[in-house]
Amino acid sequence: MNWEIIGKSTQFIAEEMGVALKRSALSPNIRERMDHSCAILDINGRIIAQAEHIPVHLGSFKIGSKNILNYMEKNNITLKENETIITNDPYISGTHLNDVTFIAPVYHENKLICYAINKAHNVDVGGPVFGSLNPEAMNLYQEGMIIPPVKVSNDVISIILSNFKDPDTAIGDLNAQMAANRMGMKRIKEMIDKYGVNDLLNAWDELIKHSKELSIKRISEWPEGSYESFDYLENGNNKIKINLKLTVKKDKIIADFTGTDNEMDYPLNAVLGVTFSSVSFAIRSAMNYDIPTNDGFYSIIDLIAPYKSILNPESPHPVSGGNVETTQRVADVTLKALSLFLNEIPAGSSGTMMNIMLGGKNNNKYWSYYETIGGGNGARYNSNGESGIHSNMTNTLNTPIEIAEKEYPMFFTAYKLRQNSGGSGKYRGGNGIVRSFKVLNKTYISVIAERFIIPPYGIHGGNHGKTGSLYLVLKGKKKKMNSKFSSVLNENDEVIIETPGGGGYGKK
Repeated sequence: MNWEIIGKSTQFIAEEMGVALKRSALSPNIRERMDHSCAILDINGRIIAQAEHIPVHLGSFKIGSKNILNYMEKNNITLKENETIITNDPYISGTHLNDVTFIAPVYHENKLICYAINKAHNVDVGGPVFGSLNPEAMNLYQEGMIIPPVKVSNDVISIILSNFKDPDTAIGDLNAQMAANRMGMKRIKEMIDKYGVNDLLNAWDELIKHSKELSIKRISEWPEGSYESFDYLENGNNKIKINLKLTVKKDKIIADFTGTDNEMDYPLNAVLGVTFSSVSFAIRSAMNYDIPTNDGFYSIIDLIAPYKSILNPESPHPVSGGNVETTQRVADVTLKALSLFLNEIPAGSSGTMMNIMLGGKNNNKYWSYYETIGGGNGARYNSNGESGIHSNMTNTLNTPIEIAEKEYPMFFTAYKLRQNSGGSGKYRGGNGIVRSFKVLNKTYISVIAERFIIPPYGIHGGNHGKTGSLYLVLKGKKKKMNSKFSSVLNENDEVIIETPGGGGYGKK
């Protein structure tokens, strides 16, 4: 029995699930931007294999999958063959309401073998704003519909679609997610037929053990010690502190966020799954080893995030922006701590997903549009940073202009690199992006972004990158906006978005 072959095959199953999801989905956000993630779990919720999808989703499976299984046990929910659980409750599934999660069991001869799980960002899940990322939310209920872990049925889907603003698109995406899990279930059963249940389960155990051994081997080469860093999020002109003490030991890494600001009635709280995913992403990237990313790797990370802090809030505090913006800052502070002893760590990248939510009525039908816009990567120890790219906790593509103009009442006026926005240094940070468009009829816009006040940092003497900005051109008058707001656009009003550049590395 070759556990390596079985391990690679399981990873490919997760990748194939993602392909099925992308090809079946209706929304450009999933179909074009690939804002989804897939994994295979064992019966205890351990991650066996995951696809190379969205970092903020993938790390959250470590927390979310066990939360879901614990919820099922506590509430006497048993999944039979061909039954599926759906949830988007961020305090259980681990991200935010837009990320709808499906988990389905795989049985063989009436024995539960594993689970297929996927998570995808549904563009609108209800609530007062189009796109459901509400920059003015004071609680979770103002961000959209909350779906606890329940079995999928026609009645449940009907209730969900009655609360999503674009049900025709939503049902296509939900069906695509269920189809992706069915693909995973089918492929796992084919592996069982080929290798047998015992060899399959033993191989998965060996795979997780091997990943842990490789992870420990890598961090044992790092200097032991504690390394501190901090950074801030923006709430108007107020700063929200994220504080980290990263302790490296021979067999584990402890990320202690004691000293981080308290939870708040503002949508920048990050649930524990988001915090863990951000830390694990940064550590996994710094390892620079070919290590299978499964529970073996995740198990070497101990997370301390004080309860009722912004990184471990109490329900029902709002969390939509935590998943997309706080996650970036947690990655930043973790990478900054790692840079204190690893020269290969780059300078600060754009540090924002620059979330743009649009919606309204077109041809007597509601529509919702969601986009994250890339920026400049931080300069590296041996080269300039990449320009115009999604970095750190987002791994999505863009929505092609041709698709966006075809699907929505908008017309793009610019899409280019933002020249000279990267920080100078021995190596320059990458440039951000300028993306602008006009709306063709009355449109509601909401924005949740960061790095409008505090720039992406340079390291080792490099200069910081330029901050981001956003302007509304209303009836010919240009107005500079804050990083988080909701507003109304009328026909031919224009939105001009300028994303941050990356920080520079080293002195010139």
